Amino acid sequence: MARLFGTDGVRGIANEELTPTLAMQLGQAGAYVLTKEKEHKPTIMVGCDTRISGDMLANALMAGACSVGANCIYVGVIPTPAVAFLAQKYRADAGVVISASHNPVEFNGIKFFDGNGYKLPDELEDEIEALIRDDMDGVKFPIGPGVGKIKYRTDAREEYINHSISSVPVNLNGMKIVVDCAEGASYYTSVEALKELGASVVAIHNNPDGTNINSNCGSTHMEELQARVVYEKAKVGLAFDGDADRLLAVDENGKIVDGDQIMAIVGSHMKSRGKLKRDTIVATVMSNLGFSLMCQKNGITLERTKVGDRYVLERMKEIGASLGGEQSGHIIFLDENTTGDGLLSALHLLQVMVDTGRNLSELAQIMEVLPQALVNAKVANHKKDKYMEYPEIAEAIKALDAKFAGEGRVLIRPSGTEPLVRVMIEGKDQRIIQEEALKLASLIQDVMF
Repeated sequence: MARLFGTDGVRGIANEELTPTLAMQLGQAGAYVLTKEKEHKPTIMVGCDTRISGDMLANALMAGACSVGANCIYVGVIPTPAVAFLAQKYRADAGVVISASHNPVEFNGIKFFDGNGYKLPDELEDEIEALIRDDMDGVKFPIGPGVGKIKYRTDAREEYINHSISSVPVNLNGMKIVVDCAEGASYYTSVEALKELGASVVAIHNNPDGTNINSNCGSTHMEELQARVVYEKAKVGLAFDGDADRLLAVDENGKIVDGDQIMAIVGSHMKSRGKLKRDTIVATVMSNLGFSLMCQKNGITLERTKVGDRYVLERMKEIGASLGGEQSGHIIFLDENTTGDGLLSALHLLQVMVDTGRNLSELAQIMEVLPQALVNAKVANHKKDKYMEYPEIAEAIKALDAKFAGEGRVLIRPSGTEPLVRVMIEGKDQRIIQEEALKLASLIQDVMF
């Protein structure tokens, strides 16, 4: 059987793959593993994004946690980074977010944080998974007063807003900003935070109904935001994903500014003020080659990791870095939060604009984005890690490596959250690399079908 946990928790189609029964089991096993050393009655904080399946899965998970003696605090719809922050602030023993991030509404996911707000290492996830597979063997279920209870809180999102604006208290008076909330968890927090800082906010896709999350909006569908920024003559556009742990931006001309560019802008600004610890940024192998060249030019050390913000975070903790993230917009400011945080990323980017008095289009010129083609091959989820076992695919990859040696690179990897193998090629000519990426993705899909 395939591993339950991917790079960002347990994901699947809600009520088909990720069922209430599995959610209850994850609640039982997760609460037990994360709190078994505690001598007090443990508390777990639970939040979700705006998906219609969120309440169903959250309540099933909390029922499981209560059945092993843990109390739960349900904070409802709230960004993922808010749960990480609040778990620390209120000294909860763990935090759980019910979300499938940027995925369509039919998907959902369950991801755990420890009491310090950090995503779990593989070993703890393996322990949770083993306990589920062993049908909770050896676990004693309490009765009477030993059973846990659920407390509901509706004010927690204000605590997160206050933390964010006190961390980056930038004056946004007079700045017009278009915000795409992706019909997701940022629909309230991002808009209110920016308003409190004085911005003139034009909010779009901020009316979630449970079924419209990420639907042609947010950080995965930027076209409407790009057009709206130009139409409104706004200074900047901000795009969040469903659970608001990632941010992409749009400059005043309607051009997308991705996670690499945001890290380049903010990281160089932090370095110039002595706030970039170890003069280092941690990024993944997917970051553009132009980002690496920017770091070299500006005296910044670049540390690369596997794809996944959890691996970025692990490396940041190991070396004491303060900034790290992904091209996709997961950016971690470790001095202020323990996970990717879209709102903090937005505030830091806006702070550079205010401090320098420069438009985003000008700031983005700090790095040249080299041509990059990314094409997804759809494959069965249980096969996606085995693509190199197929001789035709292995030979095609070897040939591409030789073709682009010295002038680009080829990176093939299975998605951590979806039934996909991702093909990424960088090179000098966009047309050529796009053709080659499409050809290889088609081969992978045909061979592994």
